[in-house]
Amino acid sequence: DLSLLRFISAELTRGYFLEHNEAKYTERRERVYTCMRIPKELEKLMFFGIFLCLDAFLYVFTLLPLRVFLAMFRFITLPCYGLRDRRLLQPAQVCDILKGVILVICYFMMHYVDYSMMYHLIRGQSVIKLYIIYNMLEVADRLISSFGQDILDALYWTATEPKERKRAHIGVIPHFFMAVLYVFLHAILIMVQATTLNVAFNSHNKSLLTIMMSNNFVEIKGSVFKKFEKNNLFQMSNSDIKERFTNYVLLLIVCLRNMEQFSWNPDHLWVLFPDVCMVVASEIAVDIVKHAFITKFNDITADVYSEYRASLAFDLVSSRQKNAYTDYSDSVSRRMGFIPLPLAVLLIRVVTSSIKVQGVLAYVCVVLFYCGLISLKVLNSIVLLGKSCQYVKEAKMEDKLFNPVLTATPGKPAGKQQGTFKSTQGISTDENGSTSVTSQPVHQKENMPSLLVTSNSDQFLTTPDGEEKDISQDSSELKHRSAKKDLLEIDRFTICGNRID
Repeated sequence: DLSLLRFISAELTRGYFLEHNEAKYTERRERVYTCMRIPKELEKLMFFGIFLCLDAFLYVFTLLPLRVFLAMFRFITLPCYGLRDRRLLQPAQVCDILKGVILVICYFMMHYVDYSMMYHLIRGQSVIKLYIIYNMLEVADRLISSFGQDILDALYWTATEPKERKRAHIGVIPHFFMAVLYVFLHAILIMVQATTLNVAFNSHNKSLLTIMMSNNFVEIKGSVFKKFEKNNLFQMSNSDIKERFTNYVLLLIVCLRNMEQFSWNPDHLWVLFPDVCMVVASEIAVDIVKHAFITKFNDITADVYSEYRASLAFDLVSSRQKNAYTDYSDSVSRRMGFIPLPLAVLLIRVVTSSIKVQGVLAYVCVVLFYCGLISLKVLNSIVLLGKSCQYVKEAKMEDKLFNPVLTATPGKPAGKQQGTFKSTQGISTDENGSTSVTSQPVHQKENMPSLLVTSNSDQFLTTPDGEEKDISQDSSELKHRSAKKDLLEIDRFTICGNRID
């Protein structure tokens, strides 16, 4: 009965019913819709994160000098009021003075680095050498950023640690020199990056710029085919926010140097505009494609980016509390790996060398510009705080802002009790119950419960990485606890922006 004619007839007339596998096809359609939603949700997160970085960056130029002035004024006038407290200065004031001194020292050290000589030295290299140098600089920037905030946190904690505690450090002065050396070296590294980008902009055939932009698409190959959990994707998203904001500042530096060379001719700005747009567009396109395929391959919904945004907003809102354990700019540095001090040093160096201030009118313009920066910083902070409160409320996380910190129970040492929780502001405890360098001491005379939140009760932004295990109050059992991570606890910048379990 079999024949070629019947076979062809069966092939032409056979049917199938898609509704018999409705779940599978519905899932495929949802994946398509998820990929279509990724650009919108990702750019919302990026937009919010970039303004968070901008807020921390503007803080260095606007409020930090004023806070340093107020701290120095308090220190000078302290004998007039008498010593009412054990501390000469509050921990926040000590940290502000340290940041200001580091900025001033590194700024004068940057004067010994010749930008013009560095530009011509890099310009004389071949295209392939510059491509390799630029890739090496990107890796070095991530490595040094991951270690830089630890150096600064170690300095802050060493300078503000209560004196009655046992000395377990090498001293404030060695930590201070380590911090100065780090900020100086990181500023030079960013300067070499900006110089390489400037050479690419000024090349005649634009071949180097094209190669550098194509390097972004190589990033897709190294990311999309790896296994990602929600926590890993959160780390990579923070890394992308930091990278995009840093590129914006580098483009600003390149435009300033080029405009100076052409005597601030506005027509030259339109010559640079296409190249700037190409750099920005390639960054956005790469991020969208990368995140779209990562969410597709790992079955992650687009709603996860609203959770990430709520987590960043939670950091901002909690840093405004009365008993906050850290400054928000430092919290951004730990969360995203964005450290504003080296970038601020380089930008001040470039601006002061590119713009000459002469005459009374010029100084008046500088004062007005500074007032404008302060207004922009205050306005940006107010808007961010309002939006952050909205995001936290939408995520139903506002109750965590007011959960009191657990107090030590009678008969239990306070050190062991501290090992039972972690704070969302980067305050962690080691196996011996001692607080980490990121925490700030609370006045012992204040017996009121702290308003900071403990993150062990958070079940909203969690992704299981393994089996849950019971957490005992005994510090000896902390090493056996689960690998379950909370988004609010992720504050460490990794080398490649992600962690593969």
